[in-house]
Amino acid sequence: QVQLEESGGGLVQAGGSLRLSCTASGRAFDRYSMGWFRQAPGKEREFVAAVSRSGGRTGYADSVKGRHTISRDNAKNTVYLQMNSLTPEDTAVYYCAGDGPYYIDYVTTQPSTYEYWGQGTQVTVSS
Repeated sequence: QVQLEESGGGLVQAGGSLRLSCTASGRAFDRYSMGWFRQAPGKEREFVAAVSRSGGRTGYADSVKGRHTISRDNAKNTVYLQMNSLTPEDTAVYYCAGDGPYYIDYVTTQPSTYEYWGQGTQVTVSS
C-alpha cells in the first residue's frame, strides 16, 4: 500500500510550464505503475499520462502528447509530470494514481484500474 501526495500546482500564463511531483510513502514504490489524471470543473476525470514501474514504458493522452512528459525516480519514490506549452484547456485538478504492487512492467490508462490516489493539486492556466 502507498500514500500519494502531489505538489507543484499553481497559476501560470498560457505558454508557460509547470512540473508536478507526486511522492509516495510506503513500500515497494518501484512495483507500482503510476499515472496522472485531471478533472476540470463540470467534467469527468480524464487520463493524462502513465509510466510503468521501471519507467521504460509511457503513455499519453492525445491532448498532451508532445507537450507533457511523465517520468519517475524510484530512488526518491517520486513521479513527475513536466507540462510545457500550457493552455487554458489544461486547467484542472491533477491527480496522481498508483496501481500495484506487481512485477509486470506495464502502463494503464483506465482510472478504474488504479487503486491508490492522491488528493490532487490545482493547475490554473490564464489566457
